Amino acid sequence: MSGLELFAAALGVIAVWLTVKQNPWCWPIGLVMVLLYSWVFFEVKLYSDMLLQVIYAALQLYGWWQWTRGGDERLGRQVSQLAVAPIALSLSLGAIGSLALGAAMAHWTDAAQPWLDAALTGFSLVAQVWMAQKRVQCWPLWILLDVIFVGLFVYKGMYLTAGLYAVYPDRDPGLA
Repeated sequence: MSGLELFAAALGVIAVWLTVKQNPWCWPIGLVMVLLYSWVFFEVKLYSDMLLQVIYAALQLYGWWQWTRGGDERLGRQVSQLAVAPIALSLSLGAIGSLALGAAMAHWTDAAQPWLDAALTGFSLVAQVWMAQKRVQCWPLWILLDVIFVGLFVYKGMYLTAGLYAVYPDRDPGLA
């Protein structure tokens, strides 16, 4: 565990708490957290996770805008549900992205766990977009992904980050 991982995890706890409270400050705090985690994941050769954090940085800005200025009246989004077709499309795109990224990481890098890391990355992007749009379906997907992430981080000896991801499922699904 590094000091950087400790600081990033602390910011993660704060960001989760603010998300549960539907406080839009979860997004800028999350932005700092993901930028720090991009370096942490680079150091442990979880390159797909590193790239995911960079993409999350852009999605943090998108989420902040959606929560504060999105929606029909530009007053911020309300919690909503996706229909079956958009869910299927999103999950299909997550699977395609996972396969492409996994193949690239397995072929061109010395990534640790290239296929699992890529799958978690692909589907995390789906969950993050759904969360930014305040879609209720983000929560069951996040819970599943977080459980798998915990196992990966324990395997990599990243116990603090595993602990952070272990508390993520405590988020209240009704507050997406």
